[in-house]
Amino acid sequence: MTDRPPPPPASWLPDWRAREATILAPWAMHAADSRGRVHDEHPHVFRSPYQRDRDRILHSAAFRRLAHKTQVFTGYHGDYHRSRLTHTLEVTSIARTLARALALNEDLVEALAMAHDIGHPPLGHAGEDVLDELLADQGGFNHNAQALRIMELLESRYPGFPGLNLSREVLDGQATRRKDGRGAPPILETQVVDAADSIAYDTHDADDAVELGLVPLEELLELPLVAAAAERVYERHGRIVGVDLRRAVLLELVDFQVAGLVARARGSIEALAIRSPDDVRRAFREGAGPDAGRILAPAPDIAAGKRELERFLFTRVYRCERVLAVRLPAQQRLRQLFDWYCARPEELPGGFRGRADVFGARRSTADYLAGMTDRYLELDHRRRLGTG
Repeated sequence: MTDRPPPPPASWLPDWRAREATILAPWAMHAADSRGRVHDEHPHVFRSPYQRDRDRILHSAAFRRLAHKTQVFTGYHGDYHRSRLTHTLEVTSIARTLARALALNEDLVEALAMAHDIGHPPLGHAGEDVLDELLADQGGFNHNAQALRIMELLESRYPGFPGLNLSREVLDGQATRRKDGRGAPPILETQVVDAADSIAYDTHDADDAVELGLVPLEELLELPLVAAAAERVYERHGRIVGVDLRRAVLLELVDFQVAGLVARARGSIEALAIRSPDDVRRAFREGAGPDAGRILAPAPDIAAGKRELERFLFTRVYRCERVLAVRLPAQQRLRQLFDWYCARPEELPGGFRGRADVFGARRSTADYLAGMTDRYLELDHRRRLGTG
C-alpha cells in the first residue's frame, strides 16, 4: 500500500478571503462582508459562507426531489423535456456565466440559483395554483415564500437549529421573489439569478413544447425574438432546417440575451458609479437602474420580444387542450389528498403533525404535499383514496 503524500504546508492552503479580494469586483457581494446567519456557527476552515450555503442546498432533500417534479408538462412521460431539477441546473449555468462576466460572487449566485425553485410543489404551477386556492383564507401559497419556509424551518438537517441556517444574503435574495413585494433591494447576485431564470424558462419551455409536438417550429419562428435568433443562425451556418435549426436557434436565444445583459449591465455600473453592493441597493430604491432600479435588465426591444414569446407560450402551450387534459385531473387528485389529510392530521408524518399544533392542519398539510414529487403524489393518492 502506497503511503499518502504529506499535506501541503499551511502557507499553500488557499484562503477564500484573499481569493475573493483578488477576483471579485467592488460591486460584488464579498462573503467577508456577509451579515452572517440567524444562528451563529463556527466558520469553516477553507470554505466561504456562500460555498457552505450552496452545499447545504445541494445536499438537501428538497433539492433532490426537484428531479421528479414537473417543470411545465404534467404527466408527459419522456426523457427529453425538463424537470424542475434540470431547469434549476440550467438557470445555475446561465447565472454563473453572467456572474463571471461581471466579476460577481459565483458561490453566492450558485446558492441563490440552486435554491430559487425548491419551494415548488408537485405538478409545477398547476400544483401551486391548487394550494394557493386551498389556502386562500390563510395567505395563500407561493413557491417563492415556500422556499424560504423550507430554508428556515422545514428542512431540518442539522442539530441545534431548524432549517438550513443559510446566510442572510441568500434568505434576502429569496425574499425579494415573494409576491407580497417585501424584501431587501436585490443585490447584483440576486438580479443575475432572476435574469437567468427568465432566459431559461422562456427558451427551454419553447424547446420542450416543440419536442412534444404542442407547437410547430415554424410557428415559433414567426415571433420576433426567435426570428432574430434564427437570422443569426442562418448567417453563421446557412439555411439549416429541422432539429438542427431548432437547437441552434435556442442556443442563440440564450447566448445573445446573456451577451446583451452583460453589455448593458457594464454600462449601467459605469454610468451610475456603482462601487459597492450598497450602491446597487441605492440604485434600486431610487429607481436609477434601467428597469425600475434593476441594473440587470434586457434592452427594450429584447424585453418586448420576451413578453410576446411569453404570451405565445401561455396561450399556445400552458393553456392548450392537451396540457389541460392532463393537468386538470392531476389537480383534482391534489385537492382530494389535501382534504383527506386535513380531515386526518394524525396521518401526517411526525414533524408535520407536530407543526400542525403551531401553524394549523391546513398549512402543515400543504407543507407536506408541497414536498412530494409528482410520482409520490400519485402513489399516496392511490394508497389513501384507492384510485390513480
